[in-house]
Amino acid sequence: MIKSMTGFGRCEVQKDSRKFTVELKSVNHRYLDVNIRMPKKLNFFETAIRTLLKSYANRGKVDIFITYEDLSQTQVSVKYNAALAAEYLKYLRQMEEEFGLENDVRISTLSRYPEVFTMEEQSEDEEELWNGLKEALEGAFTQFVQTRQTEGGNLKKDILSKLDILMEQIGFIEERSPQIVAGYRAKLEDKMKELLADTQIEESRIAAEVILFADKICTDEEVVRLKSHIRHMRDTLEEKDEIGRKLDFIAQEMNREANTILSKANDIDVSDRAIRLKTEIEKIREQIQNIE
Repeated sequence: MIKSMTGFGRCEVQKDSRKFTVELKSVNHRYLDVNIRMPKKLNFFETAIRTLLKSYANRGKVDIFITYEDLSQTQVSVKYNAALAAEYLKYLRQMEEEFGLENDVRISTLSRYPEVFTMEEQSEDEEELWNGLKEALEGAFTQFVQTRQTEGGNLKKDILSKLDILMEQIGFIEERSPQIVAGYRAKLEDKMKELLADTQIEESRIAAEVILFADKICTDEEVVRLKSHIRHMRDTLEEKDEIGRKLDFIAQEMNREANTILSKANDIDVSDRAIRLKTEIEKIREQIQNIE
């Protein structure tokens, strides 16, 4: 299914005392550009997160935000350094003897000395940590893909409607072209009759002039190629694989044919339709920039 590069996903998972929240959003980008913001404790999993995302997205600028909470009260413990406390006390007593001072050190005072008590974070089970994080990631990534597919469906409908408009303009140009040639022939005959008065007009000369004019304004080849590109784009929109770059190339070729038609236009109505062609093609190209 066609996917937009614009999407959003969110998932919150609580495994035992661990709570993981994953949010991500994306916009269009030429390649897959991933930015991850997460607690330092989870930095070890960055490569795994990027690898997992690649199975859900191929292109786009993706921002991922991860939060982690340990709801247990055992993640941090207090460590008592008895040897260091004894060392402090030994030197305090030495100072008491050397300087004849009263040793007024209490337990509460000694406990505040550097490194006597330290906070130590408990080690985490990496496998359990990854299992919880992966579940949250997969939930968010799945929602992310769904929003991209929904937006992609809307883009597809819009592009198809614009292709219908292109076909309407092409139909008018095809119908109008013979009328332009016939009108030119009629004007040419009237002009020659006016200039030559009663002198007989050579049909071959008129025919030659008309042929030259018709060849100059002929857009048959451009119209045929443009219709072929439109059919190709319709078929491509039905493909399941990554199609954004392919559609962009087709749109460039469509624009090239529309430019040629406009340059050959010798009629105000055809010029107007050619400009409409270019306008709609440009709108299509803008939409394609959002397709993965």
